[in-house]
Amino acid sequence: MNRFLLFIDSLSTWVGKTFGWAILVLTLTTSYEVFSRYLFGRPTDWAFDASYMLYGTLFMMAGAYTLARNSHVRGDFLYRSWTPRTQAKFDLALYFLFFFPGMLAFVYAGFNFAKLSWMMNEHSAASPAGPPVYHFKALIPITGVLMVLQGVVEAIRCVVCIRTGEWPQRLHDVEELDKIVLAQAEQGKLDVVRQLEEIGQRKGTV
Repeated sequence: MNRFLLFIDSLSTWVGKTFGWAILVLTLTTSYEVFSRYLFGRPTDWAFDASYMLYGTLFMMAGAYTLARNSHVRGDFLYRSWTPRTQAKFDLALYFLFFFPGMLAFVYAGFNFAKLSWMMNEHSAASPAGPPVYHFKALIPITGVLMVLQGVVEAIRCVVCIRTGEWPQRLHDVEELDKIVLAQAEQGKLDVVRQLEEIGQRKGTV
């Protein structure tokens, strides 16, 4: 079971990191548009379409990766104080009440949306260049499928945690510094608490 969970984690990670390169292309595209527009007085007719498609691609295809890393936004000030079993019960209920219905609707509507776009050979009407957008819209149902797969994995993790009282293993490759310091601070390391206070002061939160 754990191998299956980690395999889906790895798949979500691979997709997220692969499409993460879109941020580099987006940066170069935006920079080129700024230089061309303000230095040479020759704005492009394709940068706007390229920017929203690249950003949309990055945002959608990183969704499952973010879920695999347990990094979507939640009310940590409450969630952190609960026991693992309570966390798992709460998560499992929310997955079945909101996540799965929403994602399945996303897949269904997104498939029809993308299918229609391909059938009509849809092009953008937002700029004179009018690039094709059907390939971009095809990512909508793909994103939904990846999110459902990762959601199944997270639901299984919740069930395991409810039974054992501990969260099962998940892949980790990157952790925010603040999160690491908070975890160490909760273990009572005073020097880490001081580091946390310094970080808060730099950010204007202490």
